[in-house]
Amino acid sequence: MNLAALARARAEAGRPVSVALIGAGKFGSMFLAQVPHIAGLSVTHIADLNPERARAACRAVGWSAERIAATTFLEDGREVARTPVEVVIEATGAPEAGLNHARAALDAGKHVVMVNVEADVLAGPVLAAQARAAGLVYSMAYGDQPALVAEMVDWARATGFEVAAAGKGTKFLPLYHSVTPDGVWPHYGLTAEQAAEAGMNPQMFNSFLDGTKSAIEMSAIANACGLDVPEEGLAFPPCGVDDLAQVLRPREVGGQLDRDGMVEVVSSLERDGRPVFRDLRWGVYVVLKAQNDYAAGCFRQYGLPTDSTGQYASMYKPFHLIGMELSVSVLSAALRGEATGQSREWRGDAVAVAKRDLKAGEMLDGEGGYTVWGKACPAAISAAKALLPIGLAHRVRMLNDRRKGEILSMADVALTESDTGVRLRREMLAASLGAG
Repeated sequence: MNLAALARARAEAGRPVSVALIGAGKFGSMFLAQVPHIAGLSVTHIADLNPERARAACRAVGWSAERIAATTFLEDGREVARTPVEVVIEATGAPEAGLNHARAALDAGKHVVMVNVEADVLAGPVLAAQARAAGLVYSMAYGDQPALVAEMVDWARATGFEVAAAGKGTKFLPLYHSVTPDGVWPHYGLTAEQAAEAGMNPQMFNSFLDGTKSAIEMSAIANACGLDVPEEGLAFPPCGVDDLAQVLRPREVGGQLDRDGMVEVVSSLERDGRPVFRDLRWGVYVVLKAQNDYAAGCFRQYGLPTDSTGQYASMYKPFHLIGMELSVSVLSAALRGEATGQSREWRGDAVAVAKRDLKAGEMLDGEGGYTVWGKACPAAISAAKALLPIGLAHRVRMLNDRRKGEILSMADVALTESDTGVRLRREMLAASLGAG
């Protein structure tokens, strides 16, 4: 609770925390909107494939002409990663680019805040190990749901509770797994024309709808918090905030989870499409388990919503402000040397599942596209079968036919072995199988 004071001290000393941002999309723009109002924080470099678009983003979020003129805009993210700054933010959303930028920043002795959850789930444990060995911080992005969940899990454990479940809410029905970019906008209450006018990318928004983004984020949480991913993938049970502790507990006591210590996403829609009462569509949660009857009694005395036994209780945060909260990660890395969540082990993975029958020779189009969706999977299963991570399922050619609903393996596609993502994933596979 001292970040603002620490940052203000840096401002007063004339040494604001210096930051380079790679990727000036929605997340990056929300961060940039807050920067002028945070004493002790300075964004000196911004990289984007279209630097003029990045300048326009700065103008749109209220930056002054003087601040824009004092900022260096470049195309090359790796070049920006090597600039004389303390913290590099990777916010491109592209796994291969994200890994290359993060490696470049760590090699140059910079802390890294990884907004790019796709890259983190593909090879985050390797990057985190590199950072630790160099005395640097590799961090999840505060404001995004994985970091907010990691904070709640850490709080629960630091106060002596067992974590029964943790995750987020979203809008989901099972049929969404098959939705393609052509059919995404009605689910958001928009026409294609309205979405185009707002500059909304149908494939990106479809990745939130078809379950892929949920699989990626829950895998990131599992890897950061030492929690488990359901063997059959996320179930997306319909659940409102009043019923979290009742639903997200083990089946042996009447819940819907395999056991304690799981990640799961709750849906804001009942299976018949009706809205869930008091849903958690935009929020995050943690379910606590009392270690004894005295603690369970305190749950009731202080108004926590509990399950029918009183042993499980829930806490939740109804909203997240994504990039507008990102400065917490930046300041934490620079001023405390602490990550706001970090991949510590490989426990969860997001693997590619065929959205339709696929033929050898076809090209996959990755997250949110027409060919595959991402399914959460325990890392042990993914490693044993060398399954294809969703982060490697973009612009790769199929080598084998696969039916709709089948999980793809790395052997099913023509991978470029020299790509950073492929090399780091091979490294993770070798380490996992060697340890096994």
